[in-house]
Amino acid sequence: MQTSADRKDRHQYPAHWEADVVLRDGGTARIRPITVDDADRLVSFYEQVSDESKYYRFFAPYPRLSAKDVHRFTHHDFVDRVGLAATVGGEFIATVRYDRVGADGMPATAPADEAEVAFLVQDAHQGRGVASALLEHIAAVARERGIRRFTAEVLPANTKMIKVFTDAGYTQKRSFEDGVVRLEFDLEPTDRSLAVQRAREQRAEARSVRRLLRPGSVAVVGVGRATGGVGRSVLGNIRDAGYGGRLYAVNKAFPEDLTDVDGVPAYRCVRDIGDHVDLAVVAVPAEHVPAVVAECGEHGVQGLVVLSAGYAESGSEGRERQRALVRQARAYGMRIIGPNAFGIINTAADVRLNASLAPQLPRPGRIGMFAQSGAIGIALLSRLHRRGGGVTGVTGVSTFVSAGNRADVSGNDVLQYWYDDPETDVVLMYLESIGNPRKFTRLARRTAAAKPLVVVQGVGSAPQGHAVRATRLPPATVAALLRQAGVIRVDTITELVDTGLLLARQPLPAGPRVAILGNSESLGVLTYDRCLAEGLRPSRPLDLTTGATAEDFHGALARALADDTNDAVVVTAIPAIGEASPGDAELAEALRSAAAAVPDKPVLVVHVELGGLAEALSAAASTAPQAAEPAPGAEGGARPPHRPAGRPPTAVPETGAPTAPGTPAEGARLIPAYPAAERAVRALAEAVKYGQWRREAMDPGKVPEYDDIDEKGAARLIDELLARGEGLTVSDAETCELLGKYGIRVRRALPAPTPDAAAEAARTLGYPVALKATAPHLRHRADLGGVRLDLADEEQLRRAYAELTELFGKPEELRPVVQSMAPRGVDTVVRAVIDPAAGAVLSFGLAGAASQLLGDMAHRLVPVTDREATSLVRSIRTAPLLFGWRGSTPVDTPALEELLLRVSRLVDDHPEVVAVTLEPVVVAPHGAGVLGATLRLAPPPARDDLGPRTMPAY
Repeated sequence: MQTSADRKDRHQYPAHWEADVVLRDGGTARIRPITVDDADRLVSFYEQVSDESKYYRFFAPYPRLSAKDVHRFTHHDFVDRVGLAATVGGEFIATVRYDRVGADGMPATAPADEAEVAFLVQDAHQGRGVASALLEHIAAVARERGIRRFTAEVLPANTKMIKVFTDAGYTQKRSFEDGVVRLEFDLEPTDRSLAVQRAREQRAEARSVRRLLRPGSVAVVGVGRATGGVGRSVLGNIRDAGYGGRLYAVNKAFPEDLTDVDGVPAYRCVRDIGDHVDLAVVAVPAEHVPAVVAECGEHGVQGLVVLSAGYAESGSEGRERQRALVRQARAYGMRIIGPNAFGIINTAADVRLNASLAPQLPRPGRIGMFAQSGAIGIALLSRLHRRGGGVTGVTGVSTFVSAGNRADVSGNDVLQYWYDDPETDVVLMYLESIGNPRKFTRLARRTAAAKPLVVVQGVGSAPQGHAVRATRLPPATVAALLRQAGVIRVDTITELVDTGLLLARQPLPAGPRVAILGNSESLGVLTYDRCLAEGLRPSRPLDLTTGATAEDFHGALARALADDTNDAVVVTAIPAIGEASPGDAELAEALRSAAAAVPDKPVLVVHVELGGLAEALSAAASTAPQAAEPAPGAEGGARPPHRPAGRPPTAVPETGAPTAPGTPAEGARLIPAYPAAERAVRALAEAVKYGQWRREAMDPGKVPEYDDIDEKGAARLIDELLARGEGLTVSDAETCELLGKYGIRVRRALPAPTPDAAAEAARTLGYPVALKATAPHLRHRADLGGVRLDLADEEQLRRAYAELTELFGKPEELRPVVQSMAPRGVDTVVRAVIDPAAGAVLSFGLAGAASQLLGDMAHRLVPVTDREATSLVRSIRTAPLLFGWRGSTPVDTPALEELLLRVSRLVDDHPEVVAVTLEPVVVAPHGAGVLGATLRLAPPPARDDLGPRTMPAY
């Protein structure tokens, strides 16, 4: 019975410490605080721990917990004494606790900032990474409660626990006293601890997806007795695809004497299956799903694909049903694809899983595909499945995931799997929304450094059923940030397939120089024009005339590829008339043989009414996995260069038996064919930009240090300002003071409420001066006449003052100020904001119409490196104005880049600076002057990317 003293000892339950985590083996567990209600669970848990593990925990034989022990380990104040448990199915599998101690090692309270920490993991769950996950979470809790350092005493023989501490990446000390290893480590995250955490996250999430995509056994729950229906269709699709594992049909309505359905063993419930089941495909009405999930969880099923509809896509009642589904599955350690999913596919020869509504297994290939929408998934699969005609040829799929409402498994999880999946060379994703933009950008950058990632992203509101964070950034800014991360962002499904097929079949171009040749002058000119429009550098088209033979094409292509001034070649072809005109198969072989001799340059074909050519270019070829060659410098962390699907290290076929006409030899080069010039050129332009990003990503630059930055002084000032309220726009004087801590000098402006005050201000600053109206409707609006420049003396100043008040009203309405003149230059604007979903974003553009009317702004995620600052300045369309356009004097872009880097440092070091705008920033031939600045402070939004690993909350 709980006493009043017990109740007094308990602080408010910290529900925000609860979290679901993915473990090393891909399973899941729930981490939560231990409470007084957990006494029975604790005792049961301890009884299942081996004597050896108990000895390691207590340094002595400790067969059972006393009543005093149980009370101690379940009564916490959640400040100085905290216990967390990892649970599966509601039962404890591991515990961790800390006790705050003073310098003498005795129990203490704040401000003592040290605590002793101890773990106990059930033997059956050791090796799953449970202790590592618990350490991340208990460290985050301790930091929240003002604890900065953990100590732990471990027996030397307890090597597993010592490894948990030493591998965590924290700064630590180690000593040996009285037969015990003593470890001390600071809890402040370090670059190494974050790297360790993210590497563990990647391995765990990739393995959890792998368990879904490579199951050893599958049960389809909801198989109808009659033909038709979702469950029966999926069962047939799995069977007909040649799935290599064990397959079961389940329906509680089956007669007791029914033993099989279409040759597949049949059972009334999952519990009746005598063998282990890895994956359950659920196709029952939504109201029956909870019972199925319970059966699967009790039977040890590892994952679910829920095809059933009636969840968040159907309204508020469905949303609550979806939350309950996720909570129930996670309680059993299972992951979910869906609900309302189209299904999953794995074409690997040893798997051949088609657990989807697609009637046929796609051809094996090197493209991984993710779609949130089932309809889009069908469209993507059908495009890639068609052979001959169009652009697809026979390029195939490695794996396919349609996540439906993605209540659990999302695009981020699948990216973690594809990152080091040896079966996947190119990733195509259709995203209707991005649930965690900060994490997606981080994962996308890492994936894109290893293999191309092509994305179509919806720009409207999030579909029903998708729980996403709101972002205040416009779609154009989000697109720019994705491109910064190496994502190839396209606008349509057609462009997604076009670009993906080029990247799967061809090498990356080394630059933008394009040769064009073919038998149609007009088609060549059209291709040339499209290249110019896409920012490529085409040479004049070579017209082979309509009488060109296959040999003519072969020779022209061979010469173009051998020319060092060409980075890629586009071949155009139209039907020819005459006895000497080449057939489709003959022309395809001529192009393939020429391309094979120079395997490091991409070749594309634009064809008109030559569907047979597209088929012949890829007939009987395959993108099945080739033997992997070792990555050069693998030990040093270097990545292997991207190699397109279907191509071995050399594209030149070995000599041997002749192949049939039009059939490429094993390992021959696949050439993508497009029915329109604009589609081919757009795909090539994306490949060029991606290739450039890959080269630049090898040396991303660094975040420079500046000796004159006063980070601690800025922190003190921010604390003082925030003490006034939760969020505020800082005054001009305080803005200048705070910016000055980071070496950002704002040109002084003095208020001028009267003509005499204006004259006095001008005498203080020195002539020439500028007179500006700072009222919101006139600020930065020189075009309206609210700014008067180059006032050389008091007479001109007083005349300008009179004109302003006559035109726009009383001084108290205009809020005039006097400012000394800056050197002439180009007016620019620098902004930084902290978006709750994407994080801190730095933006740059030219002031005035270019940025306000045309939206010509460039964006980068903070922190910005020196190389990124350089590219930021050059990536706006109006950048030539900074570099001497039409004979103007070039301005001091290095000074501008330094200013950008200082602003980046400010918002990165102090996330309380939620918005800062410098406008205008006049960039002169020598130096850059900040003439106006506004700054807003607020408590920073929570950053889940720096905390412990967690799954999205439900």
